[in-house]
Amino acid sequence: MHATDWIQLGLFIGLLALITKPLGIHLTRVLDADGKTFLDPVFKPLERITYKLMGTRPGQEQDWKQYTLAMLFFSLIGIFFTYLILRFQHLLPLNPQGLAGFSDHLAFNTAISFATNPNWQSFGGESTASYFSQMVGLAIHNFTSAATGIAIAAALVRGIARHSATTLGNFWVDLVRTTYYLLLPICTLFALFLVSQGIVQNFKPYDQAKLLEPITLTVEQKNAAGETVNGPDGKPVMETSTVDTQTIVQGPMASQVAIKMLGTNGGGYANANAAHPFENPNPLSNFAQMLSIFAIGSALTYYLGRMTKNPAHGWSVWGAMMVLFVAGVTVCWWAEARGNPIHQSLGILASDGNMEGKEIRFGLFSSSLFATITTAASCGAVNAMHDSFTALGGLVPLFMMELGEVVIGGVGAGLYGMLVFVILAVFIAGLMVGRTPEYLGKKIHAFDVKMAMLSLLVLCLSILGFSAWAVVSDWGLAGLNNSGPHGFSEVLYAYSSATANNGSAFAGLTANPSGGDPHYNITLGFAMLIGRFLMIIPIMALAGSLVRKKISPPGAGTFPVSGGTFIVLLIGTVVLVGALNFLPALALGPIVEHFLTAAGSLF
Repeated sequence: MHATDWIQLGLFIGLLALITKPLGIHLTRVLDADGKTFLDPVFKPLERITYKLMGTRPGQEQDWKQYTLAMLFFSLIGIFFTYLILRFQHLLPLNPQGLAGFSDHLAFNTAISFATNPNWQSFGGESTASYFSQMVGLAIHNFTSAATGIAIAAALVRGIARHSATTLGNFWVDLVRTTYYLLLPICTLFALFLVSQGIVQNFKPYDQAKLLEPITLTVEQKNAAGETVNGPDGKPVMETSTVDTQTIVQGPMASQVAIKMLGTNGGGYANANAAHPFENPNPLSNFAQMLSIFAIGSALTYYLGRMTKNPAHGWSVWGAMMVLFVAGVTVCWWAEARGNPIHQSLGILASDGNMEGKEIRFGLFSSSLFATITTAASCGAVNAMHDSFTALGGLVPLFMMELGEVVIGGVGAGLYGMLVFVILAVFIAGLMVGRTPEYLGKKIHAFDVKMAMLSLLVLCLSILGFSAWAVVSDWGLAGLNNSGPHGFSEVLYAYSSATANNGSAFAGLTANPSGGDPHYNITLGFAMLIGRFLMIIPIMALAGSLVRKKISPPGAGTFPVSGGTFIVLLIGTVVLVGALNFLPALALGPIVEHFLTAAGSLF
């Protein structure tokens, strides 16, 4: 743990704080249907044309049910559209590698994944998806799913800020304005920066390079249909293969990396994701990508304070997020810097920490920082193999997701998830002082608390329910790369990632086996649907309840929602709920693995 690493952490937080206010002001104007922005001369005519083509009346607002139904309709149409593209990509243009269409269950999983924002990938992008699929099937969803999350957050904030009203805005207007005035321009600039750093952006066929030193591999034998050949014992037949060429991936990469980071979508154009030198060439691109993951989510906290006319509240929410974030980074960094205790007992890598699964060009700290950022936000891009982290180092990204990804979180999703905890925090405060809980002048009643708790219980049920099913099933155990508690962590991480709209993985898990077993693809697909939509519905019901309430002036017993006391209570609520829900499962996975590794056991 070097001084330069502390400087990098301080620089990251300082720059994030610096861009939060100006970007938050721009968000406020974008999310106001009549707001004026400096981009109006460019996008206003396009905005009007889009409304006409959609048949949308921008001045007509929607109540919470209409807003939610519009969001669900748009998302489900997008899933179906992407499913068809992936299934029939071999018949579509921009496929210079001649890649085949996706299997039905892989297309099902992928279409849901990109439409709901996790961008979980049960496939290697460069070896499975054509340029057309990458751009039209996947990258478009990177924009629309991010815009949808921001729209839901805006609707909830309007529900808090307005009083004695019935409407929360117009979903179609929020979707269009967020895409045109925020995501498109900022992603264009960021993509150009990434190209300047060496990320490719073209439509060339893949290049072939001759290896200076051919390598010999033992691989599974395949038949003419590409299926694994099994022997009489039912196990794959292995054969020796010599590799003397390397395929160099090409394609429209920079444009997809820009939106996958800024939109906290994650996923990867290449299978190695942000560890691939074409997706993340150097430390500067690495730092910029980490900052971009948090940028919009951080700005939304300022938007909250500005809309509620209580800037101190917005900054207090931001402060609570930063405390949780710094705690997570510190623990992950410390665990990786200590390294594997078995190695230490043998005198190996005693001073270098755990560099297994990490890129040397980024180093240990940047890998730990990236892992914490990408799972604190619902991004899922990775620059290191989380499966290779130490037990406690891997615990941090796992727990960050299980908190509901409210530490900045996904664009929009992080704010509305944290506001659920804010409602619970003021409810607890009200119980402690013996009066009706109140949030920014609005009384919090039983229905509001029920909706808040329902959104959290949905996450818990999906993560733990699917994980339990997998670990007692043959199909679930067949996908593991490790045994014991680490194998359990692989399964728990997968369903935490899917439900929490993250998309990263303990990469030892095989979710799309060569034999074509669909269980992981299907169950992870349903986990993503549950984590996105069954959380949003009660949150929108909560917004509908809050918008109808009158705002009362604060009294002597009103609990302040800014300042140190509020930050401590909010942090305590987030950690307590997360610990109560998931500590037993974590004890079976990374926690017991830590103690067994210290005793000399390997998995």
